Amino acid sequence: VCSSDLGMVDISIVIVSWNAKDYLLACLRSIRQTQGGLSVEVVVVDNASGDGSADAVAEQFPETRLLRNARNLGFAAANNQGIRETRGRHVFLVNSDVVVLEGCLQALVEFLDSHPQAGMIAPRIVNRDGSLQVSCREFPGIRNSLVAALGVEGLSRWSRFFRGAFMDWWSHDSVREVDVLSGCFWAIRREALDSVGLLDELFFIYGEDVDWCRRFHDAGWKVLLFPGAQAIHFGGASSANAPTRFYIEMQKARLQYWRKHHGPSGQAACWAIIFLHQCVRVISRSVGCVIQPSR
Repeated sequence: VCSSDLGMVDISIVIVSWNAKDYLLACLRSIRQTQGGLSVEVVVVDNASGDGSADAVAEQFPETRLLRNARNLGFAAANNQGIRETRGRHVFLVNSDVVVLEGCLQALVEFLDSHPQAGMIAPRIVNRDGSLQVSCREFPGIRNSLVAALGVEGLSRWSRFFRGAFMDWWSHDSVREVDVLSGCFWAIRREALDSVGLLDELFFIYGEDVDWCRRFHDAGWKVLLFPGAQAIHFGGASSANAPTRFYIEMQKARLQYWRKHHGPSGQAACWAIIFLHQCVRVISRSVGCVIQPSR
């Protein structure tokens, strides 16, 4: 979308949903209640839900632009579909299982407007009980991937070497430039979006967040956590409907990311790490069953 074609809308919010009706409606209510004096347009992309999500949105939120897909296009493709329909100065991609808290949207817009080098920012993400949800991480590498595969992140209290990719050692309480922001809530400057391009649709679900953040960095834009805004993320609203399928998609996305950014040798290393992780899982569960046969 060219900036010259845009109307005077502060924020365009794109929400992709798949069988998450109750979460989606709560998300839309929170946006309606917290937009304040901002001009906001909302685009909901329904990925062929079978739970009546689309009809409920049409009935309860008639001001929302609703796109109904005949099949599940995946997270990246559906978000791109929604982005192409937007005209805001800033584009927010928000998961269907997010609740926007009071002042969040306004604070994000004000930060973007006053920090021209910020291409992508995100609010501080909390769980439903208000506790921190770790939403920032480092780019995947051999060291942090091995640490996660072996399940030894707990040793990080004695050595930074054992830190995984997720930045759980940081309280997310200060503005900070990070490698990757969780894809549950992104606030993106239109100019940055135009220069970086849309999400890579080769990623069906998972992996597109790491890939896109890397592309923002490579294009010279800052990727920042901004704790002056907060939102609740419940997590798993869609993946809970098909956990095995989503787990397999996660592994496929990891392999695809490594091949795209590290070549065939990187993908081979990722295969080895995935295999190692599954071996560790089998061994640990087998030992557990020996110790406690009732399991």
